Amino acid sequence: MVTQYAAEPQRLIREAANELKKFEELTPPEWAGFVKTGHFKQRPPMEEDWWYMRSAAVLRSVYRLGPIGTNKLRAKYGGKKNRGVEPEIAAKGSGAIIRKVLQQLEKAGLIKTAEKKKGNKGRIITPKGRSFLDKIATKIVAEQKKSRPAPVNEQKEAKQEQAKELKEEKAEKLVPKEQKPAKDEKQEKQEKPAAKEAKEVIEAQE
Repeated sequence: MVTQYAAEPQRLIREAANELKKFEELTPPEWAGFVKTGHFKQRPPMEEDWWYMRSAAVLRSVYRLGPIGTNKLRAKYGGKKNRGVEPEIAAKGSGAIIRKVLQQLEKAGLIKTAEKKKGNKGRIITPKGRSFLDKIATKIVAEQKKSRPAPVNEQKEAKQEQAKELKEEKAEKLVPKEQKPAKDEKQEKQEKPAAKEAKEVIEAQE
């Protein structure tokens, strides 16, 4: 069975984001239009559907790394903070965005809370969430197989057929025009006396 590991991550996230738009539980909050995804960022996201893209990415991360909590996801979606002349440092992503996304995914039934070691809690994927991503991965893999070039053996066979057809076309062009059929022996015998008689008549007239 095809799983989400078989599909290209970026395309899987993009397709999953489009499907997540159909869930009523997943709606961008009012502040999603002007908030930054981390204090290390200079501007808010430019894409209109960035909330669904982040939700799809978090869902995939929970699938792969669960049980996982907010702090690890903040580190995963963090970046480098520019401090001017000072060296850059690692900075975590927005915790409010991660928490809100996890709450919405859990409300949609795609993830759930589970106990980790040492009494800590984290989110894991549910059967519904696993099926959701695996179906999208199956669709992507099927489309990739259709668009892939033919195997090397099939390509060789196709080239050989083309070469054969070209040879046949050249051979047809080089064949001389049909020659007139040779005369029968009886026809030749009949024509020779007639030619002699005509010659004798011409000489007698001279």
